[in-house]
Order: sequence, then structure tokens, then C-alpha cells
Amino acid sequence: MPHPVTRRAVLAVSALFLAAAAAPAAAEYPESPVTLVIPFAAGGSTDVVGRIVAERMGAELGQQVIVQNVGGAGGSLGAGQVAQAEPDGYTILMGTVATHALNPLILKQKPYDAVTDFAPVSLLVVVPNVLAVNPELPVTTVQELIDLAKSDPTLLAYASSGNGTPLHLSGELFKAMAGVEITHIPYKGSGPALTDVLGNQVPVIFDNLPSASGHMTSGGLRALGVTTAERAPSFPDLPSIAETLPGYETYTWNALFAPAGTPPEVVARLNDAAKVAMADPAVVARMAEFSATIVASTPEELAAHVDDEIAKWTPVVADAGVSMD
Repeated sequence: MPHPVTRRAVLAVSALFLAAAAAPAAAEYPESPVTLVIPFAAGGSTDVVGRIVAERMGAELGQQVIVQNVGGAGGSLGAGQVAQAEPDGYTILMGTVATHALNPLILKQKPYDAVTDFAPVSLLVVVPNVLAVNPELPVTTVQELIDLAKSDPTLLAYASSGNGTPLHLSGELFKAMAGVEITHIPYKGSGPALTDVLGNQVPVIFDNLPSASGHMTSGGLRALGVTTAERAPSFPDLPSIAETLPGYETYTWNALFAPAGTPPEVVARLNDAAKVAMADPAVVARMAEFSATIVASTPEELAAHVDDEIAKWTPVVADAGVSMD
């Protein structure tokens, strides 16, 4: 004999239907692939980190995270594209100190506001930079490079990933502290900059350690020093530039941002996926290869970090006198 349908049962079933109808759309996010914009050319540090993270985040999200390189204007072209994207979590940015601290200080025409046009997701890693030369250049130490530059102010040039990038400012700070002249040659990312230094079209480069490390190990580049105050754990025999120029220190970082207005639940889902990715043993091992320090912050911590970085770089940019249209 069938059980009678009670009022309590009807109410319970109705509640289930109402809960399902009221469930936020973000519970189903993502329903299609997510595009991760890398605002630099392929082959550079941000590209290396971004592709490692994208693959693992895609596995966690259950949808492919597709890397799209949009290089140019020191990262501001790609960052501006994401700032104007639909705030639905399907277009996100691998931001850097360039896109979110330096460009706001350097660019006269600002294509976006680094604070108000983005929803912070997570600070992923902090990365050392490195000063390296083509092996045909007859120097093996930072001091020898300084001495060579002083012998002829027109002799040397250094490559960077672009005007206004942390690598550009690493070079300008080096020149100021060492009292030398070295011509800056900007590129649209570390990849093309490395290509010309490896081919000896340009003898010197300031690069991120992740993109340069393979060439350092193979002998394609001769590293002279890391830009962090301390030596990098992955290259313990490589001195810091500060050992020759006390007080010298620069570095970069990689962080995920979504367009402003992205629903908090979508930001939280991306943050969770990023934390899972950065805790994966394979990802940890890859990051350790080039001394990238894993952070995997909260959105709030990333927002505070951006504020701190803008405050830190403001006097450096002013002292260097760097500005771009």
C-alpha cells in the first residue's frame, strides 16, 4: 500500500527545487574553457610560470585553461585587454610587477587602472631576476662587466623584455649604482630578447631566472649575478649583484587577476584552483628549479601586495626618470 504524501514531504521537495533554482550560476563555473592572457611574448618567465599553472588549474577546474600570449607595451596591451573583458571568469590575466606596479607609474596614457579595473585572485610566486651575458663577451663577474663598461661607454647594450618592465628597471638601477653607461634595447618579451642575446646580437641581458635558467645550465648564457639580495637556492654558486653593489635588489612576481566586477564566487573558485595547483608536488618541483618562491595568496592579500608594490616602486621610477607615452 503506497504511503500517503504528507505536507512535510511536499514542503521538503519544494524546498529542494527552490534551492536548486536559487543556486548561483558560479556553482557551475566553468562550463567552457578559460583563457589565461599572458601579457608578454612566449618563452619568457611569465609565460613559463603561466603555462605550468594553467595546465594544473585546468585539471582542477575540469575545463582547459588556454594560454593566450598578448605581448606589447610592457605588458599593458594584454592587461588592458583583460581589464575590458566580460567579468565572468572566462578571461583572466597573469599579472606581474610590470602590469600592476610599474606601468601605472610609467605610462603617461594609462589604458587601465591597476587597482580599480581588476579583481585580484592570487599572488602565485615571487621570482628572482638575473644578469647574464653571451659567453663570447670577455667577462665572468659583475665587477668585470662594470670595468668593461667603464672602459668604453658606447661598447655595451643590454636587452630586456620591454620598456618599463622590471627587467628594464633592473638594468637602469644597475647602471645608476655602478656608474656606467649601457644602452637599453627593449623587446616585446623575454623570449625575443633571449633569442638576440643567444645569437650575440646584444651582449648583455637582464632576464627572469625561470626563462634564463635553461640557457644558463646549457652554457648558452653566462650568468653573472642574481638581482635578489640573497643568492638563489637553485643556483647557490651564483653570486648576487648585491655582493658587488651593496643594496642592489630587484625581483618580479606573477599573480592572477580577473576583470573588475567578476562575481566573488567565481574569484573564490579560481583562487581555490590556483592554491591546489601551487600545492601540487610536480608544480612545486618545477618552481624550485628556478627559485620561484610559491605564495598562493588570498585575493585580499594580493590586493594589499599591489598597493605595497606601487608604493615601493614610486621613488625608484622617479629617480630613474623613466616615462613612456
